[in-house]
Amino acid sequence: MLQRAALFVLLAACQAAAADVRPQISIIIDDLGYALNAGRRAVSLPGPVVCAILPQTPRGRALAELARANGKEVLLHLPLQSIDDARPDEPGGITLDMSRTRFAEVLARNLDEVPFAVGVNGHRGSLLTRHPGHMQWLMDEIADRGLIFVDSYTTHLSIALDIAHETGVPAMRRDVFLDADPSPARVAKEFARLKELARRHGSAIGIGHPYPHTLDFLEVTLPGLEAQGFRFVGIRELLGESTRRGHSERTVPGE
Repeated sequence: MLQRAALFVLLAACQAAAADVRPQISIIIDDLGYALNAGRRAVSLPGPVVCAILPQTPRGRALAELARANGKEVLLHLPLQSIDDARPDEPGGITLDMSRTRFAEVLARNLDEVPFAVGVNGHRGSLLTRHPGHMQWLMDEIADRGLIFVDSYTTHLSIALDIAHETGVPAMRRDVFLDADPSPARVAKEFARLKELARRHGSAIGIGHPYPHTLDFLEVTLPGLEAQGFRFVGIRELLGESTRRGHSERTVPGE
């Protein structure tokens, strides 16, 4: 009798989940690891906000541990070479001149520096993400570790998502940068666009940064998402659902 009751409960839960077709939104906060106070605010945002942490940064490990303690998913925010050569190299950066062995060594160290990472998303990368060899190396390493990948999509020439799918890596591409212009009005406008994309396609990923106006906006706005008819989910849940629904590729690149 108890087994039958448990079966009915499980069946009811599965049916409820299947019936929940609300549009889903996932939010990633990039560039964590340097500023402690801003990082703490990001980690404390309401709901399943994903924390993307730069490797080899002074506060990266501590923020990864704090994110874990707060029930947040962690991503390694992996620096990938950009077409903008004027910018200085960043700690833990992956560049085109690396050998396969050196590539694997740097990635392994970066993952050690960011504990609890469930996956990788790119930092910059407008040069490296268009190169099939290096993207194949990256996806092979990610696949071997059972991780996920989010293409930050800083160039429309990126082939990272295609290679991830070919390699069998669970992967998606961001839809909106919330704060490419960090003014309050623009953050609000981009968040509205994120919601519209989620309604139109069933799900959407927004990437923001630990800027004061972005954090101010999200602290106030995120608690109301569910009441507006959305499901606010972590990145792994979104990936699992997108696999079942299908996820169209619609984004506008921006470094």
